[in-house]
Amino acid sequence: MEYYRKIQLKDGRECILRNGTAEDGSAVLECFDLTHGQTDHLLTYPEENSFTVEAEEQFLRMKTESPDEIEILAEVNGYVAGTAGFGKVGDKMKIRHRAEFGISVDKEYWGLGIGGALTSACVECAKKAGLLQLELDVVSDNTNAISLYEKAGFREYGRNPMGFRRKDGSFQELVLMRLELYRA
Repeated sequence: MEYYRKIQLKDGRECILRNGTAEDGSAVLECFDLTHGQTDHLLTYPEENSFTVEAEEQFLRMKTESPDEIEILAEVNGYVAGTAGFGKVGDKMKIRHRAEFGISVDKEYWGLGIGGALTSACVECAKKAGLLQLELDVVSDNTNAISLYEKAGFREYGRNPMGFRRKDGSFQELVLMRLELYRA
């Protein structure tokens, strides 16, 4: 799926939101490793990333060619400051209306509107793809992210008190959220 839009950030800079392409593989991989090291709220630790540049290129190529999945980059002055996307839960008849949403933004760019813009872009693309529900998990103490998702229309539907287990053995509670696209 393809996407392109220019937005103005809260600090006045221009940001381009666009689907990632194979040529972005290295930059997206760097962004992934960076953002996953900046916060304890994401699914993986940077050292767990098994993607190579070639694998990232293939992933982005697949998302661009897909009619119902996407990976969107937030580019500021040529720098990939964040990514967001969604992938279908599955192709079986009973679940093909659902997709899982994920997002990460470089900490240096937090508070500028990139997270909200990426989320809105993904919601727009999911509707265009004919999906009926976007889903996500968010760490319960990540109140900024929860607020962003609620503003986009996501609603909590459950919690998993042992959703993530940190390196030190402690647990992080996950808030399960969904957005009904046919009502949004």
